[in-house]
Amino acid sequence: MFHHSSQFKTFHDRREAGRLLARRLLSYRDASPVVLALPRGGVPVAYEIALALSASLDLVMVRKIGAPGNPEFGIGAVVDGHAPITVMDEELVRHTGASDDYITQTTQLELAEIERRRTLYLKGRSPVDVKGRTLIVVDDGVATGSTMRVALHALRRAGPERLVMAVPVVPADTLEAIKVDCDAAVCVLVAENFPAVGFFYRNFAQLEDREVIDLLSRVPDRNARGPKA
Repeated sequence: MFHHSSQFKTFHDRREAGRLLARRLLSYRDASPVVLALPRGGVPVAYEIALALSASLDLVMVRKIGAPGNPEFGIGAVVDGHAPITVMDEELVRHTGASDDYITQTTQLELAEIERRRTLYLKGRSPVDVKGRTLIVVDDGVATGSTMRVALHALRRAGPERLVMAVPVVPADTLEAIKVDCDAAVCVLVAENFPAVGFFYRNFAQLEDREVIDLLSRVPDRNARGPKA
């Protein structure tokens, strides 16, 4: 499943990476999976996977909850979904003196930003109920894996049947660390030498919102449960 290499510029762009990744995920097609993209870079990758698997496509958005007086210092995160989930680092909460009221208020502000982005990208379409489903969580690559791990940790609480991380490229040490948060990790390239995700793409331009909206609008809303007939 994993191919070890230190070669850069492996993928032409995110769409090509998605097609290559989709070939490694075909065994999940009959499970009627939900493909969840981390925006924005994960959307073109996830789009190709959703097409190949005839799967539902949705977003999973993670927003950092910053410390009191230092919003850039994350003490937790909130992950959107059918039932949004907050993941806090209790040791950091105690260390920074964040009160329950502060956490509640900050979480609500971040959820409002998530809702704004969901409305922008998906025109307010409700998140897919992921309980009991096979979830394939997709990004265009992971470096430290911190955002992906928060997403996986939160999604696990939502009660999926199976939780799969799928990324085109990942450092070997990050892959080992992230395996504890999912049932399976699928990737095209496991890299020992990993300066940054963008080094593995010939075209790694930042996506515009309109591109994300266009791709999401092209995938039919397939929220039916159960295996295909």
